[in-house]
Amino acid sequence: MHMKKTILALAIGVAAQGVSAYETEYGNVMADIKLRYESNDTDDGVNDAGKGLITDAAIGFETKAYSGFKALAEYEIVQPLIDDYAPENAGYDVIADPETKEWNRAQISYKNEGFGAVVGRQRIILDNARFVGNVGWRLNEVTYDAATFTYSKDALTAHFSYIDQRNFLNGTEQDQSDLLFNFGYQTAIGKFVAFAYLLESEDNGAENDTYGLSYSGNTMVNETKLIYSATYSQQVTPAYETNYFAFEGGAVVSGVTLAAGAEVLGSGETGTPGFSFPYGTNHAFNGWADKFLSTPEKGLEDKYLKAATNVAGLGLLGFYHKFDSVQDSVDLGSELDLQAVKVLNKTYTVGAKYANYSAGDVGVDTTKFWLWGQAKF
Repeated sequence: MHMKKTILALAIGVAAQGVSAYETEYGNVMADIKLRYESNDTDDGVNDAGKGLITDAAIGFETKAYSGFKALAEYEIVQPLIDDYAPENAGYDVIADPETKEWNRAQISYKNEGFGAVVGRQRIILDNARFVGNVGWRLNEVTYDAATFTYSKDALTAHFSYIDQRNFLNGTEQDQSDLLFNFGYQTAIGKFVAFAYLLESEDNGAENDTYGLSYSGNTMVNETKLIYSATYSQQVTPAYETNYFAFEGGAVVSGVTLAAGAEVLGSGETGTPGFSFPYGTNHAFNGWADKFLSTPEKGLEDKYLKAATNVAGLGLLGFYHKFDSVQDSVDLGSELDLQAVKVLNKTYTVGAKYANYSAGDVGVDTTKFWLWGQAKF
């Protein structure tokens, strides 16, 4: 506990003194400090509502570049101050931020013109993080022990990673033998991406191969920006083969974004889940109440409306989701999500977030709320 308090005190002190306080001739200290309140009221008649006040301090150091090489090390502590939630204490609803302390990142990187490489424990986020991400909403992010190679020139981008281990948000890890391929090409009408994510667990032998194409773009019509995107993917596992399709279309008018979209996550075979995103930042999709982190056996169709704007520096975002199964069109409920974020300056951010899931023919009513402050540099 003494070590935790020392690191937290150092983190708060670094943040308070500002960006230039810990710059040295050898490199820079990095800090990402959060204080967050979260509640989860899942109306199942079993557990009490979960409530947590949790601190998160990630402190790191990155060297200056030497002949294109840099070294980075970052240690992170997640420490509950109020822990009335599972898994910290039984009898409460779950908040997925248990107490952890670990080396979050430890890597060597290299850059030369359009070529880049990172070896070691690292953060990997591809495209919109739907398929591969760091689950960055949770306090202890997911990282990967991997070797990554990238190339970028003109309109072309290429990414390859070999992953040896995945490090989960609860402090556990899993041995892997994964290959990630991602190729992007920017055109005058938008960006096209082709990807293949070939996942194999060394611990339990599970395999999951996902292949796909995506497109995103925008165009101006008078003073209105039209935005649009689409993704198609096929997933193959030893138990099933299934598909995924997503599209979104909308417009930005006078600083207000209005959009409608749908995600269709195909169903699996009987007794298996539907299309899955084992490495995705799934909290950002299909509702912030996290009712569909795992796809139901009969698949999931998520039709949604989105609105976003900025008022006096306050970023506002809202979603309305309607959920149904792909097979049999079972009513899986609906959800309203609202968020407000204020960037105070380049170091400090505060925000609030709300999710209200209403059950359909199946499901359990759930309400979640978050309030947080963050200092980062």
